[in-house]
Amino acid sequence: MKIKTIDINAKEWFDKANGNSYFSGIITLNYGTKTAKDYTMPLQYGYGEHYIDIANQYLIKEDLIKGKRHDNGSYPPLWQYCKDNKIILRTNKQENCKKRDL
Repeated sequence: MKIKTIDINAKEWFDKANGNSYFSGIITLNYGTKTAKDYTMPLQYGYGEHYIDIANQYLIKEDLIKGKRHDNGSYPPLWQYCKDNKIILRTNKQENCKKRDL
């Protein structure tokens, strides 16, 4: 499948009792087209833009994108991959969600 767009929509919940942030989300490839496909990121620890890094790792692991691994074992950021491959990247995160919404 030729990827034209990557959309990442996440929801974040802050566990006040333990002081930790968690998120879950949906990765949509080719949003709004006949070939659109959704992938789910389950509830996991993370805050800020960590959800984008996890989405990048997921797409590479599932062999949906080809990330070139650096010598230290890391991968280039998703925005760089999208820029290099002329893919539209859109990200969105809803903060202050309730745990049941994730």
